[in-house]
Amino acid sequence: MRNAVVRVSTAGLVICSLTALVSGHHEIAAKFDPTKAVTLRGVVTGVEWLNPHVHVFVNVPDAGGVTNWAIELESVVDLRSSGWRQDSVKPGDTVTVEGMVARDGSRQAWAKSMTLGRTGKSVFDITSPAKSAASTPARPTPRWPDGQPRLGPPPGETGYWGRPSATMLIQTGASVQADAQGLLRNPADVDKVAPLQTWARGLYYLRQREFLKDDPMYQSCLPPGGPRMYQNPYGVQFMEERERQRIWVFMGGANHNWRHIYLDGREQKGQITGDADNPLFFGRAVGKWEGDTLVVDSKDFNERFWFSNGGLPHTEKLHLIERYSRPDFNTLKYEVTVDDPGAYTKTWTSTWTLTWVPNEELPVYYCQDNRP
Repeated sequence: MRNAVVRVSTAGLVICSLTALVSGHHEIAAKFDPTKAVTLRGVVTGVEWLNPHVHVFVNVPDAGGVTNWAIELESVVDLRSSGWRQDSVKPGDTVTVEGMVARDGSRQAWAKSMTLGRTGKSVFDITSPAKSAASTPARPTPRWPDGQPRLGPPPGETGYWGRPSATMLIQTGASVQADAQGLLRNPADVDKVAPLQTWARGLYYLRQREFLKDDPMYQSCLPPGGPRMYQNPYGVQFMEERERQRIWVFMGGANHNWRHIYLDGREQKGQITGDADNPLFFGRAVGKWEGDTLVVDSKDFNERFWFSNGGLPHTEKLHLIERYSRPDFNTLKYEVTVDDPGAYTKTWTSTWTLTWVPNEELPVYYCQDNRP
C-alpha cells in the first residue's frame, strides 16, 4: 500500500512502568499508554469476535516490510448493542486506526476510532446504551399476590437491572471522580473514597497507580463478591424461588457468576448440602423482608476477589448489610453498609440505583474468551 501510515507520538511521561503481561478484560490504561498515540493504516487479515474484547488484525507496511498489528476494541456485547456484526469489517478491507499503543512495546493498539477505507466511515464505534424503561413513565412496583415487591419481572415479561448510577464504591457524602472501572482521575483522592487503615490505603493506592492491572475478576476470571456485582456494566437479574425461600442473583458480566440469598432463617455457617467450604467468594447471605425492603446480612468472605471496582481492599472480617428496595417499576435502590475492622477504621455506607432494562435477557459475556 502506498498510503500506509505508522505514526507514534508521545504526549507526556509514563506514570509508572508495567512489565507484566495483561490478559482478558482490563482497565484500558493498564495495557495501553494514553500518552502514546498511534495512526495505523493497513489491510485487515482477520477479526476475532470474542469477549472480553474484539480484535481486528491488520497488516501494516513499515520500513522493515509488513507488521501484523492486533487492534483491540470493546466487547462483543457493546459492539452488538451498537449494531455491529463480525462481518462489518472483513479480511481484505483497508482500515485506518487512531489509537494508543501497548505499554509493553508489542504490536497491539487500542482503537479510539477505526475508519473503513471503501466507505470513509467510522466502524466499530460505540453508541449510547439502548433505550431503557427509565425513559418511559414509571409503572407501579410489581408485586406478588401477597403484596411483597417483586425484584424480577412480572409474569410474561423479561428484563434485568443495569445502568448503575455509580460504578465504584465510595462512602456516602464523598465526591470523587473516576472512570467506569474505578480508576481515580486523581490518585490523591484515595483518602476520600473510604476510611482506610494505613496498610489498606497503601494497597489501594498501589492498585490505582498500576492502573488496576492485577484485577482478579479479569486476570483470573474470579467472581466479584460483594457490592461489585451491582456495578458491573452488564447488569444483574433476580430469580425468586419463594417455595424454597431463596433468591438467585445472576450476573451478566464477569464470568456469568451467581449468588444465593437465603430467606429461611438458616445460620450463617457451612451447609453439609454443598457450601461447607469456608470462606466463600460471595459469603453466606441470609435475608429477610422489612416492609418493602429486603435486608441481607453477608459474611464469611475470602480475600481472593476485589469487592469493588477500583480495588478497595478487604479482609476475611468483611461483613456487609445490604438493603434492596424497588420504589417503582424502573428503579432498584441498593444500599450497603461495610463493616471490616481488618481494613477500615470505621463502618461506612454507600448507595446507588440500577435501572430496569425491559424486554431483554442478561448479555452473554464470558471472561474465559480472553487473550493477551
